[in-house]
Amino acid sequence: MTRVSGVTGRTRVVVTGSDGLIGKMALDAWRGDPRYDVVGLARKPGPYADIVADIVNLDLLVDAFQGADAVVHLAATSAVESAWEDVLNSNLIGTYNVFEAARRAGVERVVFSSSNHAIGTYETENAPDLFELDDQRVWDHTAEIRPDSLYGVSKAYGEAIARYYVDHHGLKACCLRIGGTRGKDDPVNPVNLWKPEFDHDPEKLATRKRMRAVWLSPRDCVQLLERGLATEHDWVLCYGISNNPRRFWDIEHAKAMLGYDPQDSAPAEIIPDRG
Repeated sequence: MTRVSGVTGRTRVVVTGSDGLIGKMALDAWRGDPRYDVVGLARKPGPYADIVADIVNLDLLVDAFQGADAVVHLAATSAVESAWEDVLNSNLIGTYNVFEAARRAGVERVVFSSSNHAIGTYETENAPDLFELDDQRVWDHTAEIRPDSLYGVSKAYGEAIARYYVDHHGLKACCLRIGGTRGKDDPVNPVNLWKPEFDHDPEKLATRKRMRAVWLSPRDCVQLLERGLATEHDWVLCYGISNNPRRFWDIEHAKAMLGYDPQDSAPAEIIPDRG
């Protein structure tokens, strides 16, 4: 288990990228939670940045991680089409710095936000048939790495460096291949995407088919992070999606290894009452 701070009785968690979508979800959920002493780290000042630091600066990260029990590493360039320069700095150098700083600071565990794009070519090769409810194809944590972009490459790299620090430096790591997490105001959030005015929009209907397979609700996303922090396993690699009616990424491994229990689901019907 992640050790508990002897001073506060709570697990001290530093969240990198705390001003991003998932970072805000985590801080909103954990501030005031008696289980956690949560610290947000971001590049720019703001209400979600308790520490202002860029993950490309190793020395600043070592200082920021002092006294932490765990790090939830969310900071990254997140666009799938990100250019090499952005991927290099934020997702390669920055991710190395996070794990190395965790080692130097004596952090016990890192929960790393990986991505389905580490194996995204399986999806691009098989879409859109893959999104149909009667399609039986599923990829689990043993699938061969097949990135669909330099962003996907960077996430596969992050998983590899996590494993290296587990095997050679005694760190504990949980790598979560996050699915389609969307904020409440995002037009692709199922709450918005399934509005009746979009029932005859072919592009929206196509997006609905994919989203009903890949959605990870904010509630389930936060739960998954929490299970990653709490697991007794030294190493876990699994997918993160909600209990959707179509799932081509396996979540049984997350259930078995982490006790993940998704509470939400995307709608089954592409056009309500019409299938």
